[in-house]
Amino acid sequence: MENKFITILIPCYNEEEAIGAVIDQVDKVMRGTEHEYEILIVDDVSTDQTVARVEGKMGANSRVRLVKRSVNGGSGASRKTGLRAAKGEIVVMLDGDGTYDPETIPGMLEYFPEYDQVNGARTSEEGTYKVLRFSAKWLIRKLAIYLSGYRIPDLNTGLKAFKKDIMLKYLWVIPDGFSCVTTMTLAFLTNGYNVKYVPTRYFKRVGKSKFHPLKDTAKYLNTVVRMVVYFKPLKFFVPLSLLLLLITILSAIYTFTYIDQKIHASQVILAVSALQILVFGFIADLIVSTTKRDK
Repeated sequence: MENKFITILIPCYNEEEAIGAVIDQVDKVMRGTEHEYEILIVDDVSTDQTVARVEGKMGANSRVRLVKRSVNGGSGASRKTGLRAAKGEIVVMLDGDGTYDPETIPGMLEYFPEYDQVNGARTSEEGTYKVLRFSAKWLIRKLAIYLSGYRIPDLNTGLKAFKKDIMLKYLWVIPDGFSCVTTMTLAFLTNGYNVKYVPTRYFKRVGKSKFHPLKDTAKYLNTVVRMVVYFKPLKFFVPLSLLLLLITILSAIYTFTYIDQKIHASQVILAVSALQILVFGFIADLIVSTTKRDK
């Protein structure tokens, strides 16, 4: 990759125990490259000493920059704030809790400009609620692979590098919570951009996890469905329509065979619903195609 200015974007909220070490590790790794860079910390109104730790690093390193949000908005809100403030053409994101390995970053940058987004695919799961997280992520990832039509080794990795100008096009669809990273991946994949995955180590986080297993898993699932409806609606509406049609046919066969030879109101409702969903899917696909062409 030709030398470009790189922004290392680190969103953080109450990461006083880890943020200093993360900044030092990132700076050490980037000094070993030929790229000009900045380390941009976005603080989401931390209530501990996170800001003080970052300001201490700023005094010793001019490459460290701090943006302080005025309202606590979540991981996605912090990332969007950072994207707007980033000076680099390429933005690298990683969490401020020490879970991702900065040593992976130089290798990721080598894939530009051929690829539009490069993700660190974790080779292990070291987070809290390990069994629940692994099961939920596996299920959601399989759903995302089916709906998007692409191989996705790690759907919600927080270690990402991408072309900023492309990501800025999709700020409107990125949610404020943890599911933001899933949205960033699917936005690129479902719109035909080149996405690469490279293996990376994943460590146990420093400090307390902010992941809520049930609430955040539901949000991830909602994100996958929402993104596919936004960009590839037929992938969602056609299978749903066919499922309702299959239920209608099986119900009709059962009633004709074992009850009476009549068409029941419930079967008519199911059949009409299947047709309506199919038509709605085609309309949604037409809208998406028209919107992309206009852009």
